[in-house]
Amino acid sequence: MAASTRASMVSDAFVKLADALVGEYDVLDLLHTLVDQCVALLDATAAGLLLADQDGNLQVLASTSEQSQLVEMLQSRAGAGPCVDAYRSGTVVALGDIAAEGHRYPDFQAAALSHGFQSVHAIPMRFRPSTIGALNLFRVKTGTLTEEDAAIGQALADVATISLLHERTARENATVNDQLQRALNSRVFIEQAKGVIAERSNIDMDEAFNRLRLYARSHNESMHASAQNVIRNLIKI
Repeated sequence: MAASTRASMVSDAFVKLADALVGEYDVLDLLHTLVDQCVALLDATAAGLLLADQDGNLQVLASTSEQSQLVEMLQSRAGAGPCVDAYRSGTVVALGDIAAEGHRYPDFQAAALSHGFQSVHAIPMRFRPSTIGALNLFRVKTGTLTEEDAAIGQALADVATISLLHERTARENATVNDQLQRALNSRVFIEQAKGVIAERSNIDMDEAFNRLRLYARSHNESMHASAQNVIRNLIKI
């Protein structure tokens, strides 16, 4: 990839993150923009993101595929995996070969390999003393990310973290917890709506989510609101 093209793509990724922060921004849209840009820009096949709820338990908030979402959910439920360790330690956890190096996370190892993922790079979402979650970058080949890709991935995660903790929307920790809890509650409606859309239109869950997200954006409403309307049969997407 030419240096100028690479620089343009990096710049565009940060612009898209900034666009997701306009006005009363949708936290879930911001986080999905983050994982989408990681896959578009970095040497990653899929990406997933876990954030801590008000009790400190990690929950799946965004993923680029059903496969990565399932692996992330397993980590969350088991309380073990590279993303969990990245959150707890506040440091990057990388497995260049999950089959050879992932024995300390047997459940994660089995799930990741069963979905075709051979390596993973887990980035803490941290700002100063606060770590609020972690970003997982999955790959279908062995090996580690280049230093450049690792640095860009960390920068993207940092921007999203700072945005979530920004004074404009989170002057106190309670505000952060409330915002994240609302996002977690919205996720339940969105998962239900995905199932409804997939069944109605005979499409897979990834395409169902894309349709829901595009509808919410085009109608200038939150994904939570659109999901509720789908579930209540008020709209068909």
